[in-house]
Amino acid sequence: MSNFRTRVCIVLAALIAATTAASAQTTLKVDGSTGAMPLVAALAKAHEAATSVKIEPGKGLGTAARIEALIAGSIDIAVASHGLKVDDLVKRGMVIDEIARTPVVFGVNSSVHVTSLSQAQICAIYSGAVANWMAAGGPDLAIAARTRPDSEVDAEVVRDGIACLKTLKMPEAVKVMQRGGDMAKELAATTGAIGMTTTTVAEQSGGKIKALSLDGVAPTEGNVAAGQYRLVREVFLVVKASAPAATKNFIAFVKSAEGAKIIKANGAIPKVP
Repeated sequence: MSNFRTRVCIVLAALIAATTAASAQTTLKVDGSTGAMPLVAALAKAHEAATSVKIEPGKGLGTAARIEALIAGSIDIAVASHGLKVDDLVKRGMVIDEIARTPVVFGVNSSVHVTSLSQAQICAIYSGAVANWMAAGGPDLAIAARTRPDSEVDAEVVRDGIACLKTLKMPEAVKVMQRGGDMAKELAATTGAIGMTTTTVAEQSGGKIKALSLDGVAPTEGNVAAGQYRLVREVFLVVKASAPAATKNFIAFVKSAEGAKIIKANGAIPKVP
C-alpha cells in the first residue's frame, strides 16, 4: 500500500473513532428546584469531568412540572426539596434518594459588615421597622431586603422556623425574587442586600455573599446535627426505577465518598446512609 493510501486510511480510522466516541457520549438532563440546583450542578460538573457523560442542568421546574417531565422522559433526573408524595411516586415507578441537607440562611451582600442577627432583628428588617444597617451594628447603609415567594422552600423554612415571621405581611419595599438564581444574583450585586438563601449559594459566591448566624448560632454541620441550627431544607433526586445505567451511575456517584466531599465543599451536609 502506498504511503498516500496509508495516510488516508489512518485519517479515516481517526474520523471513525472520533465519531464513535462522540455518539457514545451520553447526555443526562436534570431539572427541578431552583434552590437545590446549585448543589446538583456542582455534583454534575464533577461527574462530567470523570466520565463521558454530559449533564445538562435546567433552569428550574415547579413541584408538579418536574415530576411530569420525568415521567414524560424530557428530563432524566428531577431535583426536589419539598412537596414529594413518596408513596405515590413509588407506585408510579419512581425512586427517591435524599442526598443532602442544606442550611437555609439569611445571606447578605459583602458590603454588610454584620455576622449575626437575632430573630427579632430579622423581623424588624422585614417589617420595615429597621431600614439601616447601623441599627444592627453594621455600617451606615440602607437595608435592601429581599424575599422569596411564600410558596418556595426557602421562604417556607424561615417562616416556619422564625416565630415572628409566620404571619408577617412584608411591605412592598421588600422585593420578591421569584427564583433561587435571582436571589443569588441580587445578593451578590446589591449593596446592603439581605435575603433568604442557602449556604451552598453563599459558598459558591466567592465571598460576594455572606451567610449570617441566627441568634449567634452559625449554620454549620455540627450545629445542624445538634439541632441548634434549625433552618434546613432537604435535597432529593428522583429517577425512574427503570432508569438507564448512566443515570444510576450518577446517583451512585452523588452518594459516594467523593460525592460527599463535593456536597460539603458546596456548603451542604451529605445524607448519611
